[in-house]
Amino acid sequence: MVGIILASHGHFAEGIKESAQMIFGDQEKFESAILLPSMGPDDLKNELEACIEKVDSDQILFLVDLWGGTPFNQTSNLLDGHEDKWAIVAGMNLPMVIEALSERFTNESSHGIAKAIIGSAREGVKIKPEDLNETETKAEAKEVDRGQEEVDAKTKADGSIPPGTVIGDGKIDIALARIDTRLLHGQVATSWTKATKPDRIIVVSDAVSKDALRKSMVMEAEPPGVKAHVVPVWKMKEILDDPRFGATRAMLLFEKPQDVLKLMELGGKLDKVNIGSMAYSEGKVNLNTAVAMNKDDVETIEKLKDYGISFDVRKVPSDKSDNLENMLKKAKSELKMN
Repeated sequence: MVGIILASHGHFAEGIKESAQMIFGDQEKFESAILLPSMGPDDLKNELEACIEKVDSDQILFLVDLWGGTPFNQTSNLLDGHEDKWAIVAGMNLPMVIEALSERFTNESSHGIAKAIIGSAREGVKIKPEDLNETETKAEAKEVDRGQEEVDAKTKADGSIPPGTVIGDGKIDIALARIDTRLLHGQVATSWTKATKPDRIIVVSDAVSKDALRKSMVMEAEPPGVKAHVVPVWKMKEILDDPRFGATRAMLLFEKPQDVLKLMELGGKLDKVNIGSMAYSEGKVNLNTAVAMNKDDVETIEKLKDYGISFDVRKVPSDKSDNLENMLKKAKSELKMN
């Protein structure tokens, strides 16, 4: 695995490393070196050399904050003689770091990762209000997006492709079905999207589909290259049955297990569901750091098991899955369920 070392003025590298692991999970061969006001260039060099020893990798990617600054200069000095297997990318930001962590699962070259992460670093820089983004390039990109949306609307909503037309194998490919109170957020938009590679993220919720603000927030959070949609549960059942979605690979996000059960009761079919988070509220018991349940949640999960659904309980792909049976036993005990 390619080792990744972050370097910066001040504590920036430490902070961005912590932020990346909050989103992407704990990472190996991932270190940071910082330059404090009390330190000199040689002190930073010593820190970088210690990081190189810790990552213990033949291939190393350095992500630094500023081109021409001391962290860049010191990593450049260390790069000398290792140019064939090491690389440096300046202008470090969080999207860049997350992309690098994701990319190294399939790319064993620091040079390859360096080339791959530039796009994500740039795409992660956006402005709100959105009209401030209107450079000529941005405007052209939006026109492309609008054109694609129009195609999508005509081919999959208005019926330009006649009903009954079979595309691909006629079955939508469910890359991931996930229960997550927060729906589309950083861990989903980065680590899970990278791990499952959907082309659509579909929030399946009667409540959110009726809430204009929450619906807008979901659309704004869509990751680059992936379209986000919000549909009520009944509409998701129609999508599952529509053979025109045979070329679609989708991630389904449910706010609560009751929405999953409603889909199954309508005749939907899911084989596996990931439980990412179920937020605590009054009347619930905490079962781990991310999942809390009340009696209705426990009973709903049990009913979903009767439909043959298997469960994977973890926040991010790199986490180890928790034992759902033990969690349910704990919930029943604390909630005093028979």
